[in-house]
Amino acid sequence: MKFEHKLIRGRLIKRYKRFLADILLDDGKTVTAHCANPGSMMGLKEAGNIVWLSPQTNPKTKLDYKWELVDVNDCLVGINTSHPNRLVQDAITDGTITELDGYHALRREMKYGHNSRIDIFLSGSSQGDADCYVEVKSVTLSRKKSMAEFPDSVTARGTKHLKELSQMVADGHRAMMVYLIQRNDCTEFSIAADIDPIYAAALDAALYDGVEAVCYGCNLTHKEIIVRQRIPIRL
Repeated sequence: MKFEHKLIRGRLIKRYKRFLADILLDDGKTVTAHCANPGSMMGLKEAGNIVWLSPQTNPKTKLDYKWELVDVNDCLVGINTSHPNRLVQDAITDGTITELDGYHALRREMKYGHNSRIDIFLSGSSQGDADCYVEVKSVTLSRKKSMAEFPDSVTARGTKHLKELSQMVADGHRAMMVYLIQRNDCTEFSIAADIDPIYAAALDAALYDGVEAVCYGCNLTHKEIIVRQRIPIRL
């Protein structure tokens, strides 16, 4: 996924009200950017961090900028959670995510379960595989060298999704969690059970029920984000 416009550099002043961030641009101008990330952003929101913004292209939006990347200890981290579904879709289509090869039809944001929407629904497998419900989670937390973790805050919504994926398996479908690491410095992935033990227990139960889980890393630059190799999951 290439960024549509050249990113604009600045330094974070503060992130507040979850979806807003004040940023001092390199030209001396202070702007408020949309922060498309509902998580805690642990380790990423310290004042003074170098950040990268993209200009808003939708004339209906109230803010002129979107926060895309943050530089933490010389590592680029993608904080925009509106990108992972598209990134995973592209990685399925181009064959990077080999576990989901062979499906001819892909739908996004399809209603299912109890008033939920699945991120990606795959059908029409050439290999005779069952239709597959794919839930995507953006991973940005890293508290230990080379180790990425999810979640970075309690996620009741994420726990609900795991239970609904288990039901899809019970109904005869495939279901898969795809954890997408949006940072350049991690080679392993684990669940942050100390942050949300209920989510960790729900994932264990879902895996027991037959839900699949994979993790992939991304290569991030100031021009693009590309899904690369599979990352081992340490549970």
